[in-house]
Amino acid sequence: MSELIFEQSQPNRSAPTQMPVDFLSDRAIDLPESSLRTTKPLLPEVSELQVVRHYTNLSKQLFSVDTHFYPLGSCTMKYNPHIMHQLASLPGFLNRHPLSSEEHGQGFLACLFELQEILKAVTGMAGVSLTPMAGAQGEFAGISMIRQYHQSRHDDGRTEIIVPDAAHGTNPASASMCGYTIKEIPTLESGDLDLDALKKAVGPQTAGIMLTNPSTLGVFERRIKEVAEIVHNAGGLLYYDGANLNAILGKVRPGDMNFDVMHINLHKTFGTPHGGGGPGAGPVAVNKRLLPFLPVPYVEKVDEDYRWVTDKTATQSIGQLSAFMGNAGILLRAYVYTRLLGAEGMTRVAEFACLNSNYMKKRFEQLGFKIDLPERRASHEFIISMKDQADAYHVTAMDYAKRLLDYGYHAPTVYFPLIVPECMLIEPTETETKETLDEFIDTMAKIKQEAMTNPELVQKAPHTTSLKRLDAVKAARELNLVYTPVV
Repeated sequence: MSELIFEQSQPNRSAPTQMPVDFLSDRAIDLPESSLRTTKPLLPEVSELQVVRHYTNLSKQLFSVDTHFYPLGSCTMKYNPHIMHQLASLPGFLNRHPLSSEEHGQGFLACLFELQEILKAVTGMAGVSLTPMAGAQGEFAGISMIRQYHQSRHDDGRTEIIVPDAAHGTNPASASMCGYTIKEIPTLESGDLDLDALKKAVGPQTAGIMLTNPSTLGVFERRIKEVAEIVHNAGGLLYYDGANLNAILGKVRPGDMNFDVMHINLHKTFGTPHGGGGPGAGPVAVNKRLLPFLPVPYVEKVDEDYRWVTDKTATQSIGQLSAFMGNAGILLRAYVYTRLLGAEGMTRVAEFACLNSNYMKKRFEQLGFKIDLPERRASHEFIISMKDQADAYHVTAMDYAKRLLDYGYHAPTVYFPLIVPECMLIEPTETETKETLDEFIDTMAKIKQEAMTNPELVQKAPHTTSLKRLDAVKAARELNLVYTPVV
């Protein structure tokens, strides 16, 4: 099969049987002459069956949660129950126009309102807006609300956001987009934040701090309330990155840790589709002091009716971040997921996610892999470092990642967090069986043996995929997504 569908193209070949009759006629379409094309678009000319076979075969080459174990650390790539897709596709949801009236959308609004209330209960926050379309946009919304809060108090000297050195890369980017400069704080060898450094960093310039708990090191920040006290006493606010919420679901709430604002990755913690750049949803939750600044629209209940809150009444809101109400289909899927789990089910999510993680960590330790922070109990994820093997056999964490593809596994996150050399951040989630975890661990042991006895085999992996190892730097710097025909 050709790698590109263009390579199957033949002049004037088409699939007209599915076209409406009007498209086959010469009747002029109702567009001004200036808007009509004068040349044919550069599209492949193929039959319908060629299209079906091409994209079906491409789909077989994908790695996904439905097809492979996907232990992507700090991203919680867990199973999406298909009942969520079915219920979110009911006609009353699927056929609802976003501009339809509130009266004709009471069922839909009720679902969103109840999702807001569930997320408030889960996070310990006072208010939730569902509109951000991804975790990164949720971060932007959260920092925008922090900025709006300080501006509303005429506290204009707060120009810095504090970010731990183990933070997600989007944290400093989001803060910078909101006009803040970044102050980095180191992590101690114990995995906890350096409080002495934090005390020296805070001051009248501090707008807030961005962190997640558990951190990307896979351990719980044990002195989180002291962190909150230091930042709050300096006049700053605390932002919680919700990427690792899966580890504490039903056990402890960010609001109880004294965070002021957070985002929630519905496509991580709440089982909705994830990957490939979308679809996503990153609702934001706030405490009472930030309630006036929530992005609109969100849903309120008045007597027995549901209605939108817009910037007409929420006059201090940071505004609208997405079209209409956000990614409605994903929000409905998350609502179904929360109703399926219930409160007890959410607690089991965290329990089994952490159990699976600690089981794998112990097994890897027994096999001689170097565990980062071995004395600490893992949360939902843990880190192994391949530095010793890179030094001894010149086999890197990236080599391990590529070799895993040959064995039918998507690799864990590599080279993150940046403060751990040659690291793999492994998150099994709660939805995998012990047998799956054992098979993955055994595969890693095989690769370790290969690295010692035949390092070139691992260094040149993958060997069984349709594409071999790409030049990632060249692809990033010289990205070319436009097909150019060979003349």
